[in-house]
Amino acid sequence: MQLFSAQLAVAGLRRSNRARLWAISKNGFASQVEYKPIRSVLVANRGEIAIRVFRACTELGIRSVAVYSEQDKMHMHRQKADESYIVGKGLAPVEAYLNIPEIIRVCKENDVDAVHPGYGFLSERSDFAQAVIDAGLRFIGPSPKVVQQMGDKVAARKAAIEAGVPIVPGTDGPVTTKEEAVEFCRKHGLPVIFKAAYGGGGRGMRVVRKMDEVEDNFLRASSEAKAAFGNGAMFIEKFIERPRHIEVQLLGDKAGNVVHLYERDCSVQRRHQKVVEIAPAPRLPIEVRDKMTEYAVRLARHVGYENAGTVEFLCDESGNFYFIEVNARLQVEHTVTEEITGIDLVQSQIRVAEGMTLPELGYTQENIKPQGYAIQCRVTTEDPANDFQPNTGRLEVFRSGEGMGIRLDSASAYAGAIISPYYDSLLVKVISHASDLQSSAAKMNRALREFRIRGVKTNIPFLLNVLENQKFLNGVLDTYFIDEHPQLFRFAKSKNRAQKLLNYLGEVLVNGPTTPLATKLKPAEVQPHVPQLPLEPPRGFKQILQEQGPEGFAKAVRQQKSLLLMDTTFRDAHQSLLATRVRTHDLLKISPFVAHKFNNLYSLENWGGATFDVALRFLHECPWERLEEMRKQIPNIPFQMLLRGANAVGYTNYPDNVVYKFCELS
Repeated sequence: MQLFSAQLAVAGLRRSNRARLWAISKNGFASQVEYKPIRSVLVANRGEIAIRVFRACTELGIRSVAVYSEQDKMHMHRQKADESYIVGKGLAPVEAYLNIPEIIRVCKENDVDAVHPGYGFLSERSDFAQAVIDAGLRFIGPSPKVVQQMGDKVAARKAAIEAGVPIVPGTDGPVTTKEEAVEFCRKHGLPVIFKAAYGGGGRGMRVVRKMDEVEDNFLRASSEAKAAFGNGAMFIEKFIERPRHIEVQLLGDKAGNVVHLYERDCSVQRRHQKVVEIAPAPRLPIEVRDKMTEYAVRLARHVGYENAGTVEFLCDESGNFYFIEVNARLQVEHTVTEEITGIDLVQSQIRVAEGMTLPELGYTQENIKPQGYAIQCRVTTEDPANDFQPNTGRLEVFRSGEGMGIRLDSASAYAGAIISPYYDSLLVKVISHASDLQSSAAKMNRALREFRIRGVKTNIPFLLNVLENQKFLNGVLDTYFIDEHPQLFRFAKSKNRAQKLLNYLGEVLVNGPTTPLATKLKPAEVQPHVPQLPLEPPRGFKQILQEQGPEGFAKAVRQQKSLLLMDTTFRDAHQSLLATRVRTHDLLKISPFVAHKFNNLYSLENWGGATFDVALRFLHECPWERLEEMRKQIPNIPFQMLLRGANAVGYTNYPDNVVYKFCELS
C-alpha cells in the first residue's frame, strides 16, 4: 500500500509544479535533490529493449523517440515510438547505432530531454554518457565517471578492494605481453582465466589449465579482444572451479540511497553467454545471499552509484563468493527481477533521472520482498543442431505461447518479419513467474511448447531440454551445467505437417498438379543414326526476320511463289503422337538434320501451353531450357507458337499480363 501511495504521489507531481514536491519531501523524506520532470526520452538502441523503454515512457506520459538504421527502416521498434529518426546513413548496420554525433543531433533538433542507452551498443561508453550531458541532456544511467570506472575491469577491481568486497586473486593492472601472463601463472598457479580488460560478453575469454598452453591462449584471447574492443590488454584471474554465476540487482538515486532487488542465477551459460536466468537464485543459503547483497550495496555506495546496475559474483560450492564485475546499465535479464519484486526497473530509472529519491518512490529495503520464482528464456533464431549458427530469413508462421504467469518481451516476432543477419539473434524473451521453481519451469515449458515458428530455426528445442532436466528443476546449477549434459543437444525432428501441407496446396494451386511418371522403366538407350552434316545450316526465313524485321519477313513470304509449309512434328510428336515419351534429349538429336534439310520451311510449330505443360508435368523437364537448346540447333527456321482463341496459352484462362509475359519470355 505504501508503494502504491508513492506511485500516486509521483503521478501527481508530474502534473503539478515543483513546490508540491517540497511539500511531500518535508512531510516524508528529506531530499536536497532537484526534481525536474522528463517530458521526452530518446532510446539510443533498437529491438526489444527499445520497445521496453518506449512502453515505460507511455505509461509515465512521456514522449518516446526512436532512432533506426537504414537496415531497420521496417523494424517494429520504429513503429512503437511516438517519433523515429534515421541515423548512420551509409554506415554499416551496427555502426549506425554507435554514431554519437548523429544521436546527439537528433536529440537537439527534436526537443529531447533525456537519453536511455538500453543495453549493448553505447550503453557502457562513458564518452557517450558525457556527450549526452555536455549537450544539456540527461543520461538515464550512472554518471560518466562511474560508467568509465566500472567499465574498466582493473578500476572496478580496485574499487571493490577499497570497499572491502572479496575478490579473486588477479593481476593489479592490464597485461599486454605473454611473458607477464606466464609470470602470473607461475606465481599463483593454475587454472587461470584470461579476460578482456576493456570489454565483456565472453569475448577474449579463455580458461587455461596447463602451463604449456598459457602463451598460445593468451595470444588468442588478446587478438580476439582487440578485434572486438580495439584493445588487446588482458586481465588475469585465478579460475574458480565449478562456480555459480550470481548477480545482484541494484538501484541508486542522486541522494546517495542504494537498495538491492535481490539476486539472479545466471549459471546456465554456453560459451560464457547466458541462456536461462532465474530469480532468486535457487538453493542459495540465506546467509550467503545476505552477505552478497550487503557487499554489492557497499560497493555501489563507495563509488557513488546512481540508477540501475548489477554487481556480478562467482560463488563456489562452499559458499565463498568473489566479485567479478559491475554492469553499469540495465541488463537483458532485468525482467526476472521485476517479476519477483513487482518493481518496474525502467520506470525507476527514469524517475531517478528526474530527481526522485528511492524513499519518495517507496523503495526502501524493508519494503522490497521477493515473491516466488521467475525464469527467463531467450528464444533466438539460432539452430542448436548446427552449433547454434544464426538463422536468417522470413518468419512464415509465428504463434506465441501465452497465459497466466507468462510475459513476452519482443520486437520482431510476427508473421512476415524479416530476420536479418546484421544484429543480435534474439527473437523474444519469455518470462515465467510462479510460487516455486518447479511451477515456474512448468509454465515456461508449456508456453514454449505453444510456440509455432516457421521460416527460421530457433533454440526452443534446446530450451525445452534444459527445462526438463532434473538438476535444473532441483536448482542444482553451476557454469558447467550445459557442458556436462550432452543430452541437452538431442532433439526430436520437427514434423511441421501443417506447413508442409500448406506448401503443397499452394504449389498445386499456382503451378497445377505434377503427374508422376507413367512408368519406372528407363528410356531405351537407342542411338539413331543421324547422317553427317555440314557445320553451318543453309539460310532460312529466320535470318530474314532477324536482318530485315517483320516488314522484310512479310515481303519475302509474299514474293515466294511456291507453297510454304509449316511443320508441326515437334509439337505433335511430343504432345500427341507418342504422348509423354519424347524428351528434349530426343528432339535435340534430330534438330540439326531438320535445320539442314528443311531450311525452306515457313516455320516449325514447337511451342505453346500444351507443350509447356507436358514438359513440366509429365517429363519433369524445364520447357524454357528446351526452347533455348532447340534454337541453338535450328538457327535458320522460325519457331511458331500455338495460341488458342479462348485461353491463349494453356487449358485455363490466364490474366492478360500472364499471357503477355509468357509470349515475351518465349
